[in-house]
This record gives sequence, C-alpha cells and structure tokens, in this order.
Amino acid sequence: MTDMSSGRRAPGVAGQVIRTVGLRDLMNALRLGIRDFLRAPLFGLVIGGLFAAIGAVIVLSLTIWGLPWLIYPFAIGFPLVGPFAAVGLYEVSRRLAAGERPAWGDVFSLVWAQRRREVSWMAFVMLFVFWIWMYQVRLLIALFLGLVSFASFEQFLTVVFATQQGLIFLAAGHIVGGVLALVLFSITVFSIPMMLEREVDIVTAMITSVKAVLQSPVVMLGWGVFVTVSVIAASLPLFLGLLVVLPVFGHATWHLYRYALPQ
Repeated sequence: MTDMSSGRRAPGVAGQVIRTVGLRDLMNALRLGIRDFLRAPLFGLVIGGLFAAIGAVIVLSLTIWGLPWLIYPFAIGFPLVGPFAAVGLYEVSRRLAAGERPAWGDVFSLVWAQRRREVSWMAFVMLFVFWIWMYQVRLLIALFLGLVSFASFEQFLTVVFATQQGLIFLAAGHIVGGVLALVLFSITVFSIPMMLEREVDIVTAMITSVKAVLQSPVVMLGWGVFVTVSVIAASLPLFLGLLVVLPVFGHATWHLYRYALPQ
C-alpha cells in the first residue's frame, strides 16, 4: 500500500480528485521507487537496458552518418521519451502495491496490449515533440551559427562554447528546449500511468495531468528538473546510468501518480 501523507484536494476532470503534492510526498515516492526497484531489479535493469541500448545505437548511427554535432541535442532531448519507456515499470509497481508478484509474461503482455489503447497515441505525441526539439536545433544553428557543417563533435563544442554566437545559440536552445520539456512533462507525467490503469481517453488524461501539475507547480517543476538532470547525467557514461536511474524514477512516478490522483 502506498504510504503517502494527505494534502489539499481540488476537483479535476470528470470529478477526479487532485491532491496537492508536497516535498515530503516527493521524497516518499522516491523512497518507494527505490524499494520497488530493489524488490524486482531484473525488470528495471532490462527496461533501463533496452532504453540505454536504443540511445547508444542512435549515437553510434549519428557518428557513422557524419552528424556527430547532433549528439549533444539528442542527449538533451532523449529523456523526453522516458515516460513512455516506463510503462512496464508502472505495471510492476502496480502489481507490487497490490501484493502480487510481477511475472515477465504478464508485464510485457500488458505493455504490448497498449498498442490498441490510448497509451499508444501518447507515443506519437512524445515523438512529435522530440522531432520539434531536433528540428529547432537545426533552425537555431542556421540562425546563430550559419549554414555550416561540423567535422567532429569536438569542433561543434568548440564553436558553441568558445564563440559569442555559440553561447547565444546555447542559451536560446536551452530556453526553447526547457519550454518543450515543461509542456511534455505536464501532459505526460500523470497521463500515461492514468491511461495504463483506467479506461480514460488521451485528452482527458492529458488535461488531468496538467491540472495536477498546476495544483503543485513549484514542487512538480522541481521534480521535473531533478528527473531531467538526473537522466541526462545518467546518459553520459554510454547511457549505462539509465539501468538504475530510469527504473527508480519510473517506479517513483507511479507512486506519485497514485497519491496525486487517487481513485
């Protein structure tokens, strides 16, 4: 049973009660996330490993295709699709909270079944936002650095961090990226676990998720920044840190969802 404190409540969409999330609730959710990971570590390691492998393959492909300068914006934007990768982790936490022992067949069959449910549409939303992020990077490079190509990742970093135009590009890119990340975080943080557990359409789920974030803006924004920075840091050593960081945050998000949006 999720152990969370009670807080102020507000009406949500279709009568859904939304609780105010406090710092204590975040810490408790993180504690429960670590507990779930330790109780079923193989699920987290496999799902985190798949996510890390995809990231490594894409980085290798960019290098082979002669686009190494895209590695940095890709690494920054890659966490945007993290919530969708955590669907299996949500199911593991749900079963553990219900006193059940998660089985590989049950968890992955449920994940596979989402292709016919509303969750599958969220994948398009997240990939679309990720595409916008990568496109605006190309646009900002053209605006601030000109129509140039970079022979290596090191050359790209030198131009970005050692020139005035590069620093302006870096600032503008992070501002635009921050706005995109905030929007995606607000519409997905609770909508995906909500659609996984309940029969609710994607629009209702996204609106409810945004309302829940607005109910506790400072705390939820802090949580989003903390998760994003942690995932980016975990991606630096060949994405290997995601084997632990992704499952812990996935489990923690489930418990935070169950507190913020009680049934």
